[in-house]
Amino acid sequence: MTENRGTAPTDSELVERTNTAFYEAMERGDLEVLSSLWISEGDDGADGSEDLTPSCVHAGWPVLTGRGEVLRSYALIMANTEYIQFFLTDVTVAVAADTALVTCTENILSGAPPEEGSELGPLVGQLVVATNVFRRTSSGWKLWSHHASPVLAETDDSDNGDTGGDDNGGLDESPA
Repeated sequence: MTENRGTAPTDSELVERTNTAFYEAMERGDLEVLSSLWISEGDDGADGSEDLTPSCVHAGWPVLTGRGEVLRSYALIMANTEYIQFFLTDVTVAVAADTALVTCTENILSGAPPEEGSELGPLVGQLVVATNVFRRTSSGWKLWSHHASPVLAETDDSDNGDTGGDDNGGLDESPA
């Protein structure tokens, strides 16, 4: 992120700061801060001229709609995740009037549940691409929508171009 010394931050910088605060709140398990970053019914658009209903799609989940449903999902994730850390890459920010779009790759490291007889579970890595939509409100940029999708890993065969005689690009489609 670029800082303009001596001048007010740009909209892009403010959006990127809010996006970073969102992931940092997740890492700390701070539902209060995370909640403050999501748009609410009292924010701009509450007069009915615009539908600012929050929505969220966690990787592998159905669409969640409404502030209560979205925040409950984060409370559930935080309550069931011992450790999580996000390393964001490929972050792009686009601002158009009062709406901003952030796309990024979430390189996630999380603690899996411990195995029987163990205090700590193994660390698990996950690669997810995300789109975060922000809306400018009277109290700053607020998260309006979050959509995350897992990145499917390729098999080792696809590294050398060998698809094993199939025509699916080396992806294993055999039943489990």
